[in-house]
Amino acid sequence: MNKYLAPSLLSANFYNLKDDLNVLSDENIKYLHLDVMDGMFVPNISFGIPVINSIKKHTNESFILDTHLMVERPERYIMDFKNAGADILTIHKEATIDFCEVLSIIKEQGMKAGISVNPETDIKTIDECLGIADLVLVMSVHPGFGGQKFIEETLEKVVYLNEMREKNNHKYLIEIDGGINIENVEKVCKAGVDIVVAGSAVFKNDIRKNIMQLNNIINEA
Repeated sequence: MNKYLAPSLLSANFYNLKDDLNVLSDENIKYLHLDVMDGMFVPNISFGIPVINSIKKHTNESFILDTHLMVERPERYIMDFKNAGADILTIHKEATIDFCEVLSIIKEQGMKAGISVNPETDIKTIDECLGIADLVLVMSVHPGFGGQKFIEETLEKVVYLNEMREKNNHKYLIEIDGGINIENVEKVCKAGVDIVVAGSAVFKNDIRKNIMQLNNIINEA
């Protein structure tokens, strides 16, 4: 199975966002990770629907918009993000009661449906919806802010998800987000991750060089 780098827009230069997006497109980035925060589910506020809509319109659909909702009751916004152009809509298990039903509604609207768990959440609590999910996102830091240190214990969740996928012939992709860098990306991939989200490790200093170095490791893992 192919593995992909998904740059997190949260770490991009919003003053020159167009330039950063052009670099990602030139480097054949497939997945663009978009962190949407409401200031309630997590103690931070980021961007929202207008930014996603603008990216979709002006990048000629160069990217798969991997939209990660860190918001309370995400079911309220499914149609809004569909209309904005989200390709994957990932919700948090901790943010809604009937998360399996919300995943089904997302899929009914023609988007891929993802489920995410925080570092302290038992991964087995989402077993019931693994057959529905198109993507499972393991948070390897506490969500809300970039630049945090990678939590090693979260790799156990990746291993578990990989085993469950093989055992039950599930089709979901495994994604990880938080604290990924040049030093730990290899072991993350070898644990079973398909999509590696990276923010500052991509956008700090030379974006092209960072992408090349990360992709070289990801492709060889």
